[in-house]
Amino acid sequence: MPAPDIATDIRQKRPFSRRSDEATVGLLRTADVVRRFGESLVASSGVTLQQYNVLRILRGSRPVGLPTLEIASRMIEQAPGITRLLDRLERKGLIRRRRCPEDRRQVLCFITGKGLAQVDRLTAAIRTARQPMNRLSRKDLTHFIRLLDAVRQAHR
Repeated sequence: MPAPDIATDIRQKRPFSRRSDEATVGLLRTADVVRRFGESLVASSGVTLQQYNVLRILRGSRPVGLPTLEIASRMIEQAPGITRLLDRLERKGLIRRRRCPEDRRQVLCFITGKGLAQVDRLTAAIRTARQPMNRLSRKDLTHFIRLLDAVRQAHR
């Protein structure tokens, strides 16, 4: 059974006035579906999807710490309150922070052992969210990625 188009999915009765409108609504609806599914996978862990993203970023930078603004720039979903996000992770013992010895204005963030264990557990769960992409061929995935790159570039 083929997937319903976006108009059917959102129960829109009239056709879109432009294909670009239909594509934009489809992209936003799809991003929301994927995000909500990801949130449901991590919810029971006491960590949000944004917090998982920070842990994933810090895991990748090990053993080097990252400055707060560098973490913010690498986030998949931009977080205006990055300091509060880091505060919550630090209170949970998942990250630690310290002043940069070369530039005391910077605060470096590091993932803790507890944070590593948490991100590894969550990564296994998050892989479930990626499974629908396996329905696309390698060629379609490559094309899809290029299209997404072009849309992001056009918004910069």
